[in-house]
Amino acid sequence: MKLRVGVVGISSVWESRHRMALLSLSDRFEVRAVCCDVAQRAEQIGREFQAVVVDGYRSLSNREDIDAVLMLGTGWYGALPILAACDAGKAVYCAAALDLDFDRLRDVKERLDESGIAFMAELPRRHAPATLRLKELIATKLGKPKLLFCHRRQPVIRRGRSDEQLQDSSRDYVELVDWCRYVVGSDPTSVFGVTHRSGVDSHSDYRMMSLDFSAETAPSAGPLAHISCGEYMPSTWHEAIGFRPPAALQVACERGIAFIDLPTTLIWFDEAGRHMESLESERPVGEQMLTQFHRAVTSLLRKSSDFDDAYRAMQIVLSAQRSAESGVRVLIDD
Repeated sequence: MKLRVGVVGISSVWESRHRMALLSLSDRFEVRAVCCDVAQRAEQIGREFQAVVVDGYRSLSNREDIDAVLMLGTGWYGALPILAACDAGKAVYCAAALDLDFDRLRDVKERLDESGIAFMAELPRRHAPATLRLKELIATKLGKPKLLFCHRRQPVIRRGRSDEQLQDSSRDYVELVDWCRYVVGSDPTSVFGVTHRSGVDSHSDYRMMSLDFSAETAPSAGPLAHISCGEYMPSTWHEAIGFRPPAALQVACERGIAFIDLPTTLIWFDEAGRHMESLESERPVGEQMLTQFHRAVTSLLRKSSDFDDAYRAMQIVLSAQRSAESGVRVLIDD
């Protein structure tokens, strides 16, 4: 079954992820309409995919020739395209769920539950080939995770930092939380957070959280994840930025240890020694996620767990912020 989709908003990864995935999956997706706040960009995409350029997201959702909405950027409209799709009964693939504030996410969650539409939030780290292979190794060879170290180091322009850069930074932090939740396979029960700022009124240049996945009845006995996101190197320091970058994810398990560099590199060790796997032949992340969305829409089972995952990850980040402000470990509410 080929899904007729409408595209709302264009993200910074349109060329590298979404465009290539839609072209590769042309047997499953047909772009019928495009809505974007940059008219020239919308017209360009419309010509390439032979799609109609629509003025508003509500008009796009209400079109009879649209089965699903691909929300690939937030723009000025925030969560409104999701709510419009709920009203029209159209499924939603959302690449911008992590860009919404928590209060708005709560409202959207209620509307999704009421509408019953299929919804998928884009969480690329958990769908990367290296992550999927790691989950296989955890189930077969490495055993359950005990310690996770997840680091993200990226350059920033200290002065005149744009809203888009700040948004990308916050999204990365939330997605790292979801990544660790996915690898462990459960939710943390408490979090301890630390934040550093260069000045009184400046944005944070380093954030860290420690997630404890122990059961409430056995504290400190379960997996522990250390997540950090540093943005302290000016973009002009090219040599420093590339100097000894840490692995994106390091996981110490019961019977071995693994190191991941996204999207396709996985190195792991056990009693037999070192194993290096390059997964470049696997289907790209964009295709993996759109394929799952296609299955969710065409099946008879409603799927909205990805939104619950995004909502939960955002809740954990907010708990880490409260911990950083109070200086104490915070229990994560259900």
